[in-house]
Amino acid sequence: MQHDEVIWQVIRHKHCSFMSKISTGIFCRNPYNVTGICNRSSCPLANSRYSTIRDHDGVFYLYMKTIERAHKPNDLWERVKLPKNYEKALEVIDKHLMYWPKLLVHKIKQRLTKMTQMRIRMRKLALKTREKIMTTPRKEKKREARREEKAEKAAVLDKTIEKELLARLENGIYDGIYNLPFNKFIKTLDTDELQAEDENEEESEVEYVEGDFELEEEDDIEDLGMKDYHISNDEVVDDDDEEVNAVEEKRVRRSKSAHEKSEKDEPGTKLKKKPRIHVEVENEDGTERQIVTF
Repeated sequence: MQHDEVIWQVIRHKHCSFMSKISTGIFCRNPYNVTGICNRSSCPLANSRYSTIRDHDGVFYLYMKTIERAHKPNDLWERVKLPKNYEKALEVIDKHLMYWPKLLVHKIKQRLTKMTQMRIRMRKLALKTREKIMTTPRKEKKREARREEKAEKAAVLDKTIEKELLARLENGIYDGIYNLPFNKFIKTLDTDELQAEDENEEESEVEYVEGDFELEEEDDIEDLGMKDYHISNDEVVDDDDEEVNAVEEKRVRRSKSAHEKSEKDEPGTKLKKKPRIHVEVENEDGTERQIVTF
C-alpha cells in the first residue's frame, strides 16, 4: 500500500526531481502543486488525497485525486471543467470539495483567484501592441554570417551583369530599360551627364566671348552716317597694312644680319675689298672740278 509519510521522507531528505532550491526558498516545479512551495501539505506526490486547478488554453479544470484510484495511474486524476464566471466556479469547487480539508479548499480558491486575474491581464495585453524580444543562438549567427559572405560574392556577380547590360544599352542593343530599379536608372543618367560634361570640357578649349563694351542704342546708330562708317573701316585697313609691312621689313633685316654673321664666322674666307667711291663736285661757274675718293 501507499504510505504518504514514507514517500515524503524519501522526497524531502534524499532526492526529488521537481525540487528547486534557491536563495529565497525551496520550490516545487510539479504542475499539480497548488502553491508551488515544497512542503508536506502542498506536495502532490506525498498526499494520496489531493486536489488542484490547472489551465488548458484559457479553460480552468478542477483536478481531484483519491486513494481508491492509486492502483490505476491512468485514472488517477478526476477532472471537472469550471465555468468562466468566477462565482459559479467557486460554487462548483464547494460542491465537489464539500468534505475535503478546509485548508486545501482555501488554497484551491486562492489559486482560482490568481489564475482569473492572470487571465484578465493576458486578455488586456493581447489587445495592446508590444515589442517582442527574441534571442538569436550561435548557430543562427554563424549561418547568417555564411549567408552574408555568399551574398557579397553574389553581389560582385550582379555588378558585372549590371555593367554588361548598361554597356549593351549604351550600344543600342536594347530599345529601353527593362526592369531596372529607379535608383540605378538615376545613377546611369548622372554618369552619362558627367561623361558628356567631361567631353565638352576637353573639346571646347577655344571659346569666343563677347566684349565688355556696351552696345550703342539703335537711335545713335541711325544718327551716324554711312560715310563715317566707311572711313573708319578704311582707317582700320590702312593701320593693319602698315603693321604687316613693318613686320616683314624686320624679318628681312634679321635674315640679312644672320647671313652676314655666318659668313664672317666661316674660317678661311677672304675679306673682300670694298670698291672705292669717286665723287666729282662742280661749282656753279663750271670752272673748277674737285674729285674726292672714299
